[in-house]
Amino acid sequence: QVQIVESGGGLVQPGGSLRLSCAVSGSSYDYFAIGWFRQAPGKEREGVSCLESSDLATDYLDSVKGRFTISRGNAKNTVFLQMNSLKPEDTGVYYCVADPGWCSDTFRDYDYWGQGTQVTVSS
Repeated sequence: QVQIVESGGGLVQPGGSLRLSCAVSGSSYDYFAIGWFRQAPGKEREGVSCLESSDLATDYLDSVKGRFTISRGNAKNTVFLQMNSLKPEDTGVYYCVADPGWCSDTFRDYDYWGQGTQVTVSS
């Protein structure tokens, strides 16, 4: 059974940084496409960034380009989201998603997702 474990959320002041981690385990697949979605209070869930199994990265939000970086860790199927220059509008629950296929900006296209980790940017 596939399990997704997210970590790294928290409270940070505007301009600060956080690094989210996502570990996918329990599957016979060698590599997954792994990405991040976020949902702010009262808003729809939106795709943030995704890393293909080939390590090709796609940013889905113009607002995070140049500030957020997705990367793969040394451990198989571990992905990080480095978030710099955080803004109050980055606040929300961040969900890690995984699929043995390809990245997508549509949440329901993914076979697996985590419970979410809260990111709060506030002074």
